[in-house]
Amino acid sequence: MRGETVPLGQVAMDQNEIEAIVNGRHTDPFARLGRHAEGNTSVIRTYAPGAEKVEVYTPAGKRPLAKLSRIHDAGLFEGELASSKAGGGYRLKASSGSHSWFYDDAYRFGPVISDLDLHLLSEGTHERAYACLGAHILTHEGVAGTCFAVWAPGAHHVAVVGDFNHWNSTQHVMRSRGGSGIWELFVPGVGDGAHYKFCVFSGGGKQLPLKADPFAFGTEYRPNTASVVRTLDGYGWEDSAWMAGRGARQNMHAPMSVYEVHLGSWMRTWDSDNPYLSYAELTERLIPYVKDMGFTHIELMPITEYPFDGSWGYQPVGLYSPTRRFGTPAEFKAFIDACHKAEIGVLLDWVPGHFPADDHGLVKFDGTHLFEHADPRKGYHPDWNTLIFNFGRREVANYLISNAHFWLEEYHLDGLRVDAVASMLYLDYSRKDGEWLPNEHGGNENLEAIALLRAMNERAYGLNDGIITVAEESTAYPKVSAPTYDGGLGFGFKWNMGWMNDTLKYMSTEPVHRKHHHHQMTFGIQYAFSENYVLPLSHDEVVHGKGSLIGRMPGDRWQKFANLRAYYGFMWCHPGKKLLFMGGEFAQEREWDADNSLDWHLLENADHKNIQSLVRDLNRLYRETPALHRRDCTADGFQWLDGGAANDNVLSFLRWGGEGTKPCIVLCNFSPVVRHGYRIGMPYKGFWAERLNTDAQFYGGSDVGNGGGVDTEPVPWHIQPYSAMVTLPPLTTVVLQYAPK
Repeated sequence: MRGETVPLGQVAMDQNEIEAIVNGRHTDPFARLGRHAEGNTSVIRTYAPGAEKVEVYTPAGKRPLAKLSRIHDAGLFEGELASSKAGGGYRLKASSGSHSWFYDDAYRFGPVISDLDLHLLSEGTHERAYACLGAHILTHEGVAGTCFAVWAPGAHHVAVVGDFNHWNSTQHVMRSRGGSGIWELFVPGVGDGAHYKFCVFSGGGKQLPLKADPFAFGTEYRPNTASVVRTLDGYGWEDSAWMAGRGARQNMHAPMSVYEVHLGSWMRTWDSDNPYLSYAELTERLIPYVKDMGFTHIELMPITEYPFDGSWGYQPVGLYSPTRRFGTPAEFKAFIDACHKAEIGVLLDWVPGHFPADDHGLVKFDGTHLFEHADPRKGYHPDWNTLIFNFGRREVANYLISNAHFWLEEYHLDGLRVDAVASMLYLDYSRKDGEWLPNEHGGNENLEAIALLRAMNERAYGLNDGIITVAEESTAYPKVSAPTYDGGLGFGFKWNMGWMNDTLKYMSTEPVHRKHHHHQMTFGIQYAFSENYVLPLSHDEVVHGKGSLIGRMPGDRWQKFANLRAYYGFMWCHPGKKLLFMGGEFAQEREWDADNSLDWHLLENADHKNIQSLVRDLNRLYRETPALHRRDCTADGFQWLDGGAANDNVLSFLRWGGEGTKPCIVLCNFSPVVRHGYRIGMPYKGFWAERLNTDAQFYGGSDVGNGGGVDTEPVPWHIQPYSAMVTLPPLTTVVLQYAPK
């Protein structure tokens, strides 16, 4: 039986409003639910599905104040009491049969988000949008709970649903914050670990698929897709020394050697249901390994929550949540903390260029094209069958810019590698005529994306001391790593995709034909200092049928390994910071498979163990030798001795570190022929020590060398005042450093 409405002054409800409340379709539930004072009387109204009786108690729950009448069988109750009795707050006690429970009514609390925050969010200038939107555990008006907030300006109304209300969309309809388009609700008693989503009703009142929180700090383990309430407070960081000094460790003058890692396949467990190492296990295994190998940084392929394993993280849904595959946010913080204690920087692969169209994600979030462009010529990515953010919408731009800052500030990450920047910069990227829309000037530059990237870099560098940003940008777009005040995009570094493509093509060519491709090894120097470059041998070079690096080397098995050793030596001595994808350091033989562990058993074979030893020694040499890193990004750090010996397949060049440092000579012989008595010009008189020889027996080579070094002769050569007769081993890079006796 349905109860009659009780006409309680100005806050009386008619039958239509009652039905709207119990069906979860009232657009302003705070106008009717909660406590409403009228003169000396207060009306208290609550919606408690499943309750047969509800009583009003003192805030401590020790003394009853009034009984409420049930006015709808679905669980809507109301009643009156003197305003003086409830002025300091109250609790409610519901009962059904012999079962009873106390609860704090969500509709008795005022708003949480301030008017200033709303203004900044609407303006798109809030530095920490994540501090307002999402789910935040707090104490509000003396009661502990969680404030949920979401931006959905096109919604008719929004409810938060979760395990705390049995996923009931009628119980916690949110408060509209007016023209901001933000909906919020403080739900008492909800704490860390609660699962939730937003139930959004479009402007026409249609219920949409349940949506994960765009600002969620935690997520369920896939394939489940609920957001999880997580606190980010309370972690005791122990990396203050690292944070204070990291700026000196990661700049254009510092040695930076980056180990790119896919956490899901670096090493796996034997558990088919949960094959991933946890952040704690990775702390025990990955960090000591990277430290031993001498890499200065780990670059994590995307760990922002993603639903599809096969995307490797490049189709994110939870941009504010570290994936649950490996652990909790606190455990991820502990992993980063441990990296810093081991003096290893951590870079995150960040993906603002696109997002998938999973129903629980951002697509048509409030029934409109809220985060994406409505026109597929701007809002759809043909390469990846994904959607493109509307970079020009200020709230969307603020969402992304705040996200970049979030990872740097909250998780102490040392930098961001930004994925697929070229796809963001150009409106016609991977599109045919008629499939794209020009900008306001008729050009193909995405002016909105350019503005976003500049603003992101300005915010990131301005708010986080010592960090870096790195662009994966595959075109000749100018000034990617130049400051924004100089017309640049503001990145700290840019991946040198041209160098990677050219040199890999050369190394894949049989030595007998290499003289016809010599320019592929030398051309990179012509533009090497136009940007602050990173030389990347990334995961992209060992997938999609490309095979492994060792598999692309020509010749028999010995020559394959010799070629790879020579190539690594060339790379580590070439201007630019270094990046190597996991498995490359021990010459993984098969193509990378994200569903399986690296082939660690290969290290039982001497060929692979020797490559690993070489990479370890290259990292050490690079770190300890200023001539090989201090001027990585400036032209005065490099000088050709002979870049034109194409018929010999030989390259020779100088690396300079500046005042107070000893220069190095790098000799690369990419032919399988030993070259005895090969004259090389040298700038200084005296002894030049052989610091590294990739043909050493220790690395599996033929052990041809120069007996520890060479002495100069007063014979000018290569426009140098001195020279020496050197031996160039086959398929080898040799490093000589000035070491006067």
